[in-house]
Amino acid sequence: MSGGLYLFAVSRGLPEGALSAVTGFDGEHLRLVRSGDLQAVVCAVDLAEFGEAALPRNLEDLRWVEHVARTHDEVVRAVARHAEAAPMRLVTIYADEDGVRRQLDRVHDDLVAALDRVTGRSEWGVKVYARPGEPPAAPAPREASGAAYLQRKREAAQARRTADEQVEHVARALHEALSGATVAARVLAPQDPRLSGRHERMIHNGAYLVPEERADEFQATATLLGSSRPDLIVELQGPWPPYSFAVLETG
Repeated sequence: MSGGLYLFAVSRGLPEGALSAVTGFDGEHLRLVRSGDLQAVVCAVDLAEFGEAALPRNLEDLRWVEHVARTHDEVVRAVARHAEAAPMRLVTIYADEDGVRRQLDRVHDDLVAALDRVTGRSEWGVKVYARPGEPPAAPAPREASGAAYLQRKREAAQARRTADEQVEHVARALHEALSGATVAARVLAPQDPRLSGRHERMIHNGAYLVPEERADEFQATATLLGSSRPDLIVELQGPWPPYSFAVLETG
């Protein structure tokens, strides 16, 4: 087997043996690569599967990607239960421990800043969906006049623009209300319905970095927003490791 090292996360202050019951891919034991005050959490992988030649093909396989993402998340969560964690991007591979240490040394200050930023804080996600409205009216009979047809087209386009503006206004207001109990917040792209599993239109997808002492306040705000807007579905998720606020592009 031609081997490499898969980097899951960088931490500091991780207790010795904290990850002894956690494994990486194919049951591989996790290892810590140390550089100063930083600890990189890695496991051995086969480059026939994770190397440059294989990755373009494997990344097209949704089942493979799902397996990798699930394993990656399980390890990151395990690290975050015991210490501060800066998750790495999916499929960050190095040839050996020396390569990992060189990279930790190169971005040491950025990693320390990221770990400082997320200490005592967790990420929460809030997705907001618009409930289906009234069914569309039956189409009007065809007008003999071309001018009348064009007028209907203009009115329909204006109605769509107005609806979109209303949705944007609601999303902004929700984001501002949720951000009150956070130290950082990000608006993410709407999730593909194939991933969310919902058919309703997603009007907001936000990530929020919440101090532990304000987690109850944040959850209460999200619950209140959901109960006060029967036209919306507010989906609260978390707490998670701070993927949106500590990930570094270290590959």
